[in-house]
Parts: sequence; structure tokens; C-alpha cells
Amino acid sequence: MIVRILAMVALALSGMSAVARAADPRYPNWPCAQAKVPEISLAAVWAGPPLDDAETRWKDDTKITALVSKLSARKTPMDEAERSVKEFLAGSAAGKAANAKLLFAGLFETLNAQRSQVMNGLERVSRKQREAADKIREDSIQLQTLQGAAPRDDARVEALSNELIWKTRIFEDRNKVVRFVCEVPTAIDQRLFALGRVIQQELE
Repeated sequence: MIVRILAMVALALSGMSAVARAADPRYPNWPCAQAKVPEISLAAVWAGPPLDDAETRWKDDTKITALVSKLSARKTPMDEAERSVKEFLAGSAAGKAANAKLLFAGLFETLNAQRSQVMNGLERVSRKQREAADKIREDSIQLQTLQGAAPRDDARVEALSNELIWKTRIFEDRNKVVRFVCEVPTAIDQRLFALGRVIQQELE
């Protein structure tokens, strides 16, 4: 049984080691296979007219802030979000260009903030996972020592074995969550790019 537990531990920790080797040295706590890009560049997602003071004025318009909140929510399907953009700008008439800039400025700020929040959370979890991995390694060494001790304390061996199994399962579950959440920044990038493209098309 001890051999199986240690094999399970080794397998769980191997994934963490692979991430650590692949990590960008500038971001030692970044746990994702995708390269970390701290912020979305405005030029990468917007080829429309200069935003000018729209970057600060969008929060003053209640219609814009409400629409930005809806469009930036990941629970809002993209087809619905794109339709909402078109409907809003179609009804803007003379203020269409100004509203388009306000809308995109709001989306750019809001989605960038969402993205930063997710990325910061990923790095916090990554730090905790590294600490957990170190503790699991220490417990594994202690278990091997206890197993080879004479006389062997079977009660302590069993207690530590059970604790190690529990810690390893939690560690693996968190790793699965991290792999899932690693996709979120890319999804946010794609949402912002797609909505920016729709806004620009409505201005043409």
C-alpha cells in the first residue's frame, strides 16, 4: 500500500514540476501553459477611431455602464452580446460614433480588470500549490522513514498514509481547477476582440 501511495504522490507532483519547468522566469507563479500577457493591448483589439476622453467618460452614462456589465459577463452568450451591440448602436442615430467609443472604452476597461482578477487568482493558487507540494514531499519522506523504522509504529504509518492520500487528492483537484481557469483569460481576450470588431463594423 505504501508503494501505491508514493506512486500516486509522484504522479500528482509531476504535473506541478512540468509547469514549473515551462514557466516564464518573469512570472514564476504563473501556472498556465499559455504565456502570461499581463494586459490586453488596446491596439491589438481596436482599430476604430481614437477613444480620447471616452476612456474616462463611459462611467458617467448609465445606459453604457448597464450594457457594458451585460456584455462583459461570461454568462451572456456571444451571439446575444453581439446582437445587443448592434441594437444599441442602431438606435444611437447622431450619437452613434460617440456611443461606440464609450461602449468599447467601457468593455476594454472592464474586461481587462476581469482578466487581471482571474490571473491574480491563478497566481495565488499557484503559490499555495507549491507550498502544498513541498508539504506532500516532506510527508512522503517521513512516511518512508517510518516504514523502515524498527520497531515500526503501524498506527503512525497508517495515520500519515491516510493524511497523505487526502492531501494529494486535494492537490490534484486544485490542479484540475487551475487547468480549467487557465482558459479564462484567453476567453476574455476573444470576447473583447469579437465585440470590438462588431462595434467597428457598425461604424463603417
